[in-house]
Amino acid sequence: MKLPPLVPGRLIKRYKRFLADVELADGSIITAHCANPGSMTGISAPGNPVWLSVSDNPKRKLSHSWELVEVDGVLVGVSTARPNALVEEAILAGVIPELTGYETLRREVKYGKNSRVDILLEDAGKPLTYVEVKNVHMMREKGLAEFPDAVTVRGAKHLVELGDMVEAGHRAVMVYLVQYPGCERLRFARDIDPAYGAAFDQAKARGVEAVAVVCDISEEEIRPSHLIPVEG
Repeated sequence: MKLPPLVPGRLIKRYKRFLADVELADGSIITAHCANPGSMTGISAPGNPVWLSVSDNPKRKLSHSWELVEVDGVLVGVSTARPNALVEEAILAGVIPELTGYETLRREVKYGKNSRVDILLEDAGKPLTYVEVKNVHMMREKGLAEFPDAVTVRGAKHLVELGDMVEAGHRAVMVYLVQYPGCERLRFARDIDPAYGAAFDQAKARGVEAVAVVCDISEEEIRPSHLIPVEG
């Protein structure tokens, strides 16, 4: 995924979940939209270098959006608005072999109880494959990606609904998109959200599959690179 031209800055503070004050190179201070509902543990420290995209949409209250942050010399993707498109790219590029060979790919398809699945894969002679995408950007231990970084009742609900799809004769796959280069494996942060860990265990027992894809990131591009093990 090619990124739009980004504006560098330095994080002053992130607050109210979706707002971040950033000092730009010319010394001016702006408030940017932060498309991330999580705690952003380890990546939202004041003073971190950040990169922002800029919108010319006059209807937007905030023209800048927070896209990347630099942590210990590594660029990390923070926007949860991009993972679905990135996973679509990964599927079409063959980065996720488990999800290749389907005739059609649709996004945001209604299913379950008033939910929309991120991606639905369809092919004659194959079961429908429901794909749910989660963004991962927490690394508390070197090389170890962790999810979630905050309690996610909605995430646990998705696992239940995916299990329902499997029991209905379909296929369901959780894709954890790791926007933190250098991660070598993924584990669930059961100390942060034990209910999500338990929901995953139950979903796995019902036949829900899980894969994790780590990305390469530069100021110009986010590219799904390769799979890493999901340890559970």
